Amino acid sequence: MELQNTVKEALNALYHHPDDAVRMQADRWLQEFQRTIDAWQVSDNLLHDSSSNQETLIFCSQTLRSKVQRDFEELPSEAFRPLRDSLNSLLTAFHKGPPKVRTQISLAVAALAVHVPAKDWGDGGIVNWLRDEMNSHPECIPSFLELLRVLPEEAFNYKIAARPDRRRQFEKELASLMEVALDILRACLNISELTEQVLEAFASWLRLRHRIPSSTLASHPLVLTALSSLSSDILLEASVNVISELIHYTAARNSGGVVAHMPLIQVIVPQVMSLKSQLRDSSKLVFDSKHNGGNRNVSSSRYFQDEEDVKAMARLFADMGDSYLELIANGSDESMVIVHALLEVASHPEYDIASMTFNFWHNLQIYLIERDSYVSFGNEASIEAERNRRLLVFRSSYESLVSLVSFRVQYPQDYADLSREDLKDFKKTRYDVADVLIDAALVLGGEATLKILYMKLVEPGGSSGNGEHNNWHSAEAALYCIRAISDYVSVTEAEVMPQVMYLLPKLPHQPQLLTTVCLTIGAYSKWLDAAPTGLSFLPSLIDILVSGMNVSEDTAAAAALAFRHICNDCGKKLCGSLDGLFHIYQRAMIGEGTFKVSAEDSLHLVEALSVVITELPSDHAKKGLEVLCLPAVTPLQEVINQGPLILGQTTARELTVHIDRLANIFRYVNNPEAVADAVQRLWPIFKAIFDIRAWDMRTMESLCRACKNAVRTSKRFMGLTIGAMLEEIQALYKQHHQSCFLYLSSEVIKIFGSDPSCADYLKILIESLFSHTICLLKTIQDFTSRPDIADDCFLLASRCIRYCPDLFFPSPVFPPLVDCAMIGITVQHREASNSILTFLSDIFDISNSSQGEKYASIRDNVIIPRGPTITRILVASLTGALPSSRLETVIYAVLSLTRAYRSRALEWTQDSVSLIPSTAATEAERSRFLRALSEVVSRGDVNALTISIEELSEVCRRNRTVQEIVQGALRPLELNLVNGVVV
Repeated sequence: MELQNTVKEALNALYHHPDDAVRMQADRWLQEFQRTIDAWQVSDNLLHDSSSNQETLIFCSQTLRSKVQRDFEELPSEAFRPLRDSLNSLLTAFHKGPPKVRTQISLAVAALAVHVPAKDWGDGGIVNWLRDEMNSHPECIPSFLELLRVLPEEAFNYKIAARPDRRRQFEKELASLMEVALDILRACLNISELTEQVLEAFASWLRLRHRIPSSTLASHPLVLTALSSLSSDILLEASVNVISELIHYTAARNSGGVVAHMPLIQVIVPQVMSLKSQLRDSSKLVFDSKHNGGNRNVSSSRYFQDEEDVKAMARLFADMGDSYLELIANGSDESMVIVHALLEVASHPEYDIASMTFNFWHNLQIYLIERDSYVSFGNEASIEAERNRRLLVFRSSYESLVSLVSFRVQYPQDYADLSREDLKDFKKTRYDVADVLIDAALVLGGEATLKILYMKLVEPGGSSGNGEHNNWHSAEAALYCIRAISDYVSVTEAEVMPQVMYLLPKLPHQPQLLTTVCLTIGAYSKWLDAAPTGLSFLPSLIDILVSGMNVSEDTAAAAALAFRHICNDCGKKLCGSLDGLFHIYQRAMIGEGTFKVSAEDSLHLVEALSVVITELPSDHAKKGLEVLCLPAVTPLQEVINQGPLILGQTTARELTVHIDRLANIFRYVNNPEAVADAVQRLWPIFKAIFDIRAWDMRTMESLCRACKNAVRTSKRFMGLTIGAMLEEIQALYKQHHQSCFLYLSSEVIKIFGSDPSCADYLKILIESLFSHTICLLKTIQDFTSRPDIADDCFLLASRCIRYCPDLFFPSPVFPPLVDCAMIGITVQHREASNSILTFLSDIFDISNSSQGEKYASIRDNVIIPRGPTITRILVASLTGALPSSRLETVIYAVLSLTRAYRSRALEWTQDSVSLIPSTAATEAERSRFLRALSEVVSRGDVNALTISIEELSEVCRRNRTVQEIVQGALRPLELNLVNGVVV
C-alpha cells in the first residue's frame, strides 16, 4: 500500500506540481519504478482499484503492458494464469472505460500470447479462448474485438522480448486460426454499430498474408461489406484499409502472384474504379473552394468533403498502381483505365493527395525502360519492338503528367511570409516534382519533355521578358523544371535550348528568379560546351552570374555554383578570357563592392578557376596558380608578419577561410609539378601556422586538409617539402594530439608507402605516431573521450596494412596496437568502432592477398595468444556490447577471424558462447549459431551465419535484464593497458 500511495503521489506531482524540478524528479522516479519487479503487483492493484483516477489508470496500464512485453521472464511460470485472468477481468471491467487504458490492456494480453505457446495457454490457444470469452460476455464484445485486432499486429512487434523461434511459432499459430478469427468477425457483422471495428480487425488479420483462396475471399461477407461500405462516410477509412490489404495480398509473390488472384482482383478493381468520379468531384470542390473565398457549397456533394476521405480514396488508386504494375505496364485497354485514374489523382489540387501517385510513375518508368522487363520476349528485335510499343502507349500519360506536376513548384504569392516548416515542405515538394519530371524525361526523352516545359516558359504570363515584374513566378517555375531535367537533354539539342539561353538575359533580376536562372545556366554547362552557338552565349551568361553575386546571398551561392559548372565544362573555351575571370575571382575573394559571395560559396569560384588553370600550358599554369593563390596567401602573410602573438590570438575563422581556399586550389589544379612548386614556396607560411597554432583543432584540420590535397595532387613531385611536413606533424602530434595529423599521415602512406626510398622515413613516422597513440588509449574511457584519435589511428593502421605491410607487421608497435584495438572494440562512437573492427578484419584477411602470406607467421604470433579474448569481445559485441546497427561490421570481423583460423576460431567461439548463461540463450540457440559458424569453415555458407548471428543477437538483447546478464558473463569492458600489457 505504501508503494501504491507513492506511485499516486509521484503521478500527481508529475502532472500537477508547479515546480519543473519536482516534475522531473517524479518522472525519473516513475521510470525507475517501472523497471522494478514490484511494478507488476502495484500496477495490477491500482488498475483494480475503483478509486484510481484516469492518470493512474493510464500509467499503470502502460506499465503493465511494458512489463508483459519486456520483462515477462521475471515471473515464475505459475504466474501466467493469474496474470491472464487478471488482464481478462480488466478487459471486461474497462469495456466502457477510458479507450487508452483498454488499448494498453489489449496489447498486454496480446504480448502475453506471444510469450506463451498455445498448448500452455489452453482452450485451443488465444483465438479460441477469445471466442469463448465473447460468448460468455457479449456486453464486452467491443473490448474483445480490439484485442482480436491487435493480435496479428503484435506478431511483428519486436518490443516484445520473445525468442525468434517463439515469434515464428506464434505467427504460425495465428495463421492456423485465421478461419476461426474470420468466423468471429463475420458473426460480429450482425451488430451494425461494430462494423467499423470489425473491418479494422479484418484488415489487421489480412496483414498476415495467410493463403486464403481468392475464390473464397471474393465472395466472403467481410470483403463484400468492405466494398459496399466505400460509399459510407463513417466506414470509408476502415473499408479502404481492408481493400488496401486485399490489393497487397493479391500482389504478394509468396501468395501466388496476381494471376492466381484474378477472381478477387476482378471484384476489387471495378468497385475502386467507381470512386473515380467522386474523386473528380472532390477535386472540383477543393478547387472551387480555394477560388471562392474558401466557401464550399456543402449541398453540392455529400461525398468526400473531408480531405482525409479523399486521401483514403487516392491511397486505393495508388495501391492498385503499385501492386498491379506488371499488368499495367503491358498497356492494355483495361490497365490504361487505372492509369487515367492515377492521372486524376495526380491532378488533385491538394499536393499531399496528388503526390501519392509519384511512386507509381517512378516504378512504371523503371519497368518501361529496364531491359529485364522484356526478357520473356526473346531476341533483341522483339524486345526493342515491345519496348517501343509500350513507350508509345504511355507517352500521352507522361506528357499529361509533366503538365500536371510542373505548376506545383511555383512560388506561392505569400512566400516571404511562410514559416520555416512551410518553407521546408515547399522545398521538399520541389525536389519531389523534379524527380517526377526526371521519370517523365526517361520515358519521353529529354528533348520532348523540354519542349513541354519551354511552352510553359513562353506562354502568356510565363516569361517576364516584357519587364512585368509580377509575372516572375511562372517563369521561375518553368525554369526550375527545365533545370531539373538537364541531365536528360542531349548536348546536341538545337531547337529549344538556344531559345532558352537567348531568353535568360531578358528576365528580370528578381532574387528567386535570378537564383533559378543562375542554377539553370550551371545545369546546362555541358550543353554550352558542346553547342556550336555555346561560346556566343557565354559572355551574357557570365554577366548574369556576376549580377547574381551582387543581389543576395542566395543568388550569390547559385551564381558561384553555376560559375564552377561553367568553368568545369567550358574550361578550354574560357582560357582566352582568363583576365576577366580573374577579375571576378579577386573581387569575390576580397569582398569588393557589393559582392555577396560567402566564404563557403567562394570555394566554388576557387574550384572554377583551378579547373581553367589546369587547361593552360605548364608555364602559364604556374603563373596562373600564383595569381590564384594570391588572395588567400596575402592575408595569411600579413597576420604572420605581425608576429607570433598576433598569429596566436587571431580567430580560427580568419585563418581557415584562406587556408580552405588553398586546399581547394591544391585539389583542383590538376598540375602536380605546379602545385608542388606552390607548396614549396608556401611552406614557410604553413610552418609558421603549424608552430604557433598547433593547439587549435579547427586551424590544424584546415591546414592538414590543404597539405593532404597537395600530397594527393603532387605525389612524388613534393620532394623535400614532404619530409619537412612529416617532421613537423610528427613532433607536434606528441605535444598536441591532433587527430588530423594522423589523417594527413594516412594520405602520405597511401602515396609513398610502397616507395622503397621512403621506407626508413615512414618506418620512423608510423612507429612514432602509433606508440604515442597507444599511450593515449589505455582504457575504454580513453577511447570514449578521444574517439577522433581512435578513428584516425586505426584508419592509418589499415592504410599501413594495405600500402606498407613490410614496414607495419615487423614493427614493434604491431602487438601493442592490437592490444589497443582489443580495448577499444566496444567504444560506442560509430566511426571509431568501425575503424577498429575494420583494422582487425584487415589483419585476419592479410593471408588472402598475394603478398600477405609472408606476414602470416608474424600475424599469428600476435593474434593466436590473443584469439580467445578477441573472440570473446566480438561475441559480446554481437550480443549487446555494441548497438545492433553495427552488426554487419562485427559479423564481418567474426567471419574474417573464422576464415583465418578455422577450427581454432571455432574453439575460441565455442568457449566464448558457453559463457552465456542458459537463462539468456538456450543450448539449442547457442548450438545453432556454432553450427552456422562451422558451416562457414566447411562450406563457406555466409548467409546461414548472418541469420544465426542476428537471431543470437536478438535473443541476447531481448530485454535489459538478459542483456546485462550476457554482458556480465562475457565482460567486454574489463580490458586495460597496464605497462604495455593488456590485463
